[in-house]
Amino acid sequence: MHAYVAEEFTDSEVAILRRYFTNLEGPVFALVNLPDVVKGALFARYSRSTKSLRRLFLDEFVGDLDLSGDVTIDATVGLDRADELYQRIFVEYGDDSVAQLGGVHLACEQASNILTKVLEWGRLMSYLEQSTRYLGYDRRFSNGHYRFYRDHDLLESRFGARYVGEMDRMFDTYAELLPVLTEWLTKKFPKTPADTDFVYRQAIRAKALDATRGLLPASALSNLGIYGSGQAYESLLLHMRAHPLLEVRVYAQLMLDELVKVIPSFLKRVEVPERGVAWSTYMSETKSATRDLVASMWETLVEEEPTEQVRLVAYDPQGETRVLEAIVFGNSTFSHDEAEERVRLMSVDDRATLMSTYVGERKNRRHRPGRAFERTDYRFELVTDYGAFRDLQRHRLLTIEWQPLTAELGYDVPEVISEAGLSERYEESLRRSADLYYDLRREFPEQAQYAVALAFRIRYVMQMNAREAMHLIELRSGPQGHPSYRRVAQEMARLVREVAGHELIADAMKYVDFSDTDLERLEAERAAERNRRNR
Repeated sequence: MHAYVAEEFTDSEVAILRRYFTNLEGPVFALVNLPDVVKGALFARYSRSTKSLRRLFLDEFVGDLDLSGDVTIDATVGLDRADELYQRIFVEYGDDSVAQLGGVHLACEQASNILTKVLEWGRLMSYLEQSTRYLGYDRRFSNGHYRFYRDHDLLESRFGARYVGEMDRMFDTYAELLPVLTEWLTKKFPKTPADTDFVYRQAIRAKALDATRGLLPASALSNLGIYGSGQAYESLLLHMRAHPLLEVRVYAQLMLDELVKVIPSFLKRVEVPERGVAWSTYMSETKSATRDLVASMWETLVEEEPTEQVRLVAYDPQGETRVLEAIVFGNSTFSHDEAEERVRLMSVDDRATLMSTYVGERKNRRHRPGRAFERTDYRFELVTDYGAFRDLQRHRLLTIEWQPLTAELGYDVPEVISEAGLSERYEESLRRSADLYYDLRREFPEQAQYAVALAFRIRYVMQMNAREAMHLIELRSGPQGHPSYRRVAQEMARLVREVAGHELIADAMKYVDFSDTDLERLEAERAAERNRRNR
């Protein structure tokens, strides 16, 4: 089993921590006995800190809290006060919806980038993940190891020493290029008198981290804060227990061990043979059987390496008409058929007027029209670097399906890496990543993904209704965003207008940003600085 790096705390720190965290050693633990606003603030700070959550709590939060009333509390022994009541509701009334009413803040640390995508699978949960944009991965653990996942089976195999050595080299390259690129960026984008030193440094560092993150392997570890209901956790755990990767299955047990200390009744079915176990087995067997069948039906062909691409592969040519019908239906007493007939007889100008009235005057991107925009949808096939996929995958209210991470679709080199003259060193590291991947996948087809750098491309589909498309496209095209997913969002907007022909819907997306930006985070850092001054 993978040995997670345990933290060390003084006796006085332990006395404080045991009141609020369900364990003080492992990488997974729940937060209890704290106001939700404190838990939320902790998770928000967590996403931009290199510290573990428990260390962050001690260093930055304890001093502002009144802990005097919690001296006798010991969260590490578990909470079972409500178990009897909830169990009675489950058994006597069979009311599964009760499990939607109890939630847990769970910290998930030292998770690989493969695992974090599984953890973020659930639609009805909230996540804050440690960001590669704000935190450098050139720091090591206290034991001197770089922050990457060490799969037990890999380490015990003939590839063990090579795997660790190549991971170290990839992190070494990242650590070497980061300061070089940072210095080059300061010369290319000199500081202006309008910006403080802090704002300027943050913007420069964000751009350097954005460009070098492609060197990190998918084994790179991240910290993640999750909030979800008991029902949402149950669904996630069942999914994880069916996963082919050992890391995911082991982590599911670590999560379950902590969650049952807080919401035991909501998760009892996970380990019941005829319930949760049978469900996970069903998912595992159907996935495996389907994959084997598809492989047997068609020979796998090695296609020409694609470039980064966004394709609109499915849409309804009458999508705008469907939206207009939904608008009429929701704002009248007409039947569905009557609404359809009324729209069919409308003139082009009347259609445009109805759509613009429904959309209204959007004063910012958070002002979005109602659910009539959910009447039509778009299915996009994307090939992007894994880093961009990580960001886009967080839009969980749509349907997203992705293929395994491989080295077969090639990689992307950021423009600033080439401009700075660092592409040769950058690509050398990526080639080593690919060589290791191809050698590993014969014996370790699942674990081979750990060796693939984030610059390599992955293929996936995203299917979303027009309302979700408006949210995603406007948000991800913003000038503060990473260039790789900005290009995706901008291309999606073009395809909705030019390929689907949904001009009225495209016109409603008035906050799509097509501008070119040099320092993507500069304006956002300026805004943050203004907020700090106002406070």
